[in-house]
Amino acid sequence: MRRSVFVTALLTCLVLTSYHASTARASDAPDVPNIGFVLYTRNYAPGTLSARWMYGYAYSGSGIATGGPQEGFAGHYHVRYFYDSGEFSDEYDLVIEKAKGSYRATWISKGKVAAIGVGMEHENGLAIGWRRVAD
Repeated sequence: MRRSVFVTALLTCLVLTSYHASTARASDAPDVPNIGFVLYTRNYAPGTLSARWMYGYAYSGSGIATGGPQEGFAGHYHVRYFYDSGEFSDEYDLVIEKAKGSYRATWISKGKVAAIGVGMEHENGLAIGWRRVAD
């Protein structure tokens, strides 16, 4: 219970901090807060995760992460995201690291960190709050 309350408070702080303090914004939507959420669930194929994501209150969609470990969530993946319309959105190298009772996530594009996040395991998968990183 304590852990759940702590992680909820941490994610809430991340949301508020990113919304009010961050200068990194989606280039095509300057009024969208720089905060996102993704839920990864294990797929039937080992090392594969399905994703359901949202960015701010303007964008959402699905995704597929491949190349990960046979068990658990921590590992290296290649992930492709799609908008709800089915149109391709983005792709990244994704690194998920377990840090005590929580997780750190880093999305990398063209050798540079594009986004960072924190998360926790949930009965349905791995829930991660994230934000884009300013250049």
